[in-house]
Amino acid sequence: MNDAARRLGPAPSAEPHYREAPNNIEAEQALLGAILVNNDAYYRVSDFLKPPHFHEALHRKIFEVAGDIIRMGKTANPVTIKTFLPSDEKVGELTVAQYLARLAAEAVSIINAEDYGRAIYDLALRRALIQIGEDMVNIAYDAPLDMPPQAQIEDTERRLFDLAENGRYDGGFQSFNDAVALAVDMAGAAFERDGNLSGISTGIVSLDNKMGGLQRSDLIILAGRPGMGKTSLATNIAWNIAASYEPEVMPDGSFKARNGGVVGFYSLEMSSEQLATRIMSEQTEVSSSKIRRGDITEHEFEKLVGFSQTMQKVPLFIDQTGGISIAQLAARARRLKRQRGLDCLVVDYVQLMTGSKKSGENRVQEITEITTGLKALGKELNVPIIALSQLSRQVESRDDKRPQLSDLRESGSIEQDADVVLFVFREEYYVKNAEPRDPADPKYAEWEAQMEKVKGTADVIIAKQRHGPTGTVKLAFQAEFTRFADLADPSFIQYEEP
Repeated sequence: MNDAARRLGPAPSAEPHYREAPNNIEAEQALLGAILVNNDAYYRVSDFLKPPHFHEALHRKIFEVAGDIIRMGKTANPVTIKTFLPSDEKVGELTVAQYLARLAAEAVSIINAEDYGRAIYDLALRRALIQIGEDMVNIAYDAPLDMPPQAQIEDTERRLFDLAENGRYDGGFQSFNDAVALAVDMAGAAFERDGNLSGISTGIVSLDNKMGGLQRSDLIILAGRPGMGKTSLATNIAWNIAASYEPEVMPDGSFKARNGGVVGFYSLEMSSEQLATRIMSEQTEVSSSKIRRGDITEHEFEKLVGFSQTMQKVPLFIDQTGGISIAQLAARARRLKRQRGLDCLVVDYVQLMTGSKKSGENRVQEITEITTGLKALGKELNVPIIALSQLSRQVESRDDKRPQLSDLRESGSIEQDADVVLFVFREEYYVKNAEPRDPADPKYAEWEAQMEKVKGTADVIIAKQRHGPTGTVKLAFQAEFTRFADLADPSFIQYEEP
């Protein structure tokens, strides 16, 4: 053998190396037999096992049809099920009807059903991992021009996240029956939840009444001019959700929020320390300016220390990375959901984020990429995303300073992608700035009356809502604590007799 041949190594085998995808047909047969003999076996596996998890196509169909029959309150057995399966199909020498009878005849005990279900599920995940790995290798070898390595990493990470979260690795069509079942489940959850909300409570009753809470997978744009308090409202809502978190253990051992939720807060404008100071001020009613200056009493300091211990237990996670890209934000959100859980995301604010910055792309296109990415992320993670946004200066040039949808900066995509658009408007801010310099001015009394009327109030204008009414919600606003709250209902105020 010459050197070249020796370097090449031994000649390849004439027979190609073939590996079959992981599967266990016997486990599938045993589980289906158990279900056909005793339909209670179906309910032992139905919360985690779905038809696509079966390797054999006929087994998928049998499991799907059996499930439909059982959920309708009827009995699934070889006789009732065979009419819904292809009669001309053969399994070796057996017809489908004979195969069903064989499955039932050789059925195992219902006690083992869950173990067989878990084995089938785990093998399906392994096949899905192999598929993702093969796709990743093939794409990396082919290296298409429109998919740089970073995009491939993000796509693979998204597919792995889907697999880890939901036991699935592709999209595709969903049957209308499944969609209806999800809608009924949502209504049932709303019926049982505090306040009878279909979404997550914001902690502000009048806002919840108008919106039904924050709906999962919604992109909620919260916009306003500087000084209106949009960050304050976002931190109020984030804290209220995190502070009311009550976990519930699911059948597979994971946790789900019964009330409140785990909150991720991307603070691109303020540091985490500034954000924490704001929240402490809101909750302890100690002015944030006094906290920063250290101008506080011993009693106020004790309140701050006591509240800081409460803050440590609350599932509110802050990311203070400035200029974060939509891809980085999505990757970190997926990681947070896997490690700690996630029920709501807040982004403060959209205009401080960056897109992929493709050559020749202007800022409007970049904002479009960001809002489209946020909407897709909300659907992927199944959480509401509250994204803050600036308004253009054209508001200031109008006599009526109340914002409109057209005032959103780079508004086309923001307005289009949003499920809900909220504007924060404080008339007090503009009236205060219009104070006459001379108290002797005849207009001063008129200004005082106007100031008294709007002082301590704020309007949250619901300018767009896909699944609810638009309108205005009037709230109380305490500027020194940057806190929004429900206004007191005058009908509940009791006056003492003199």
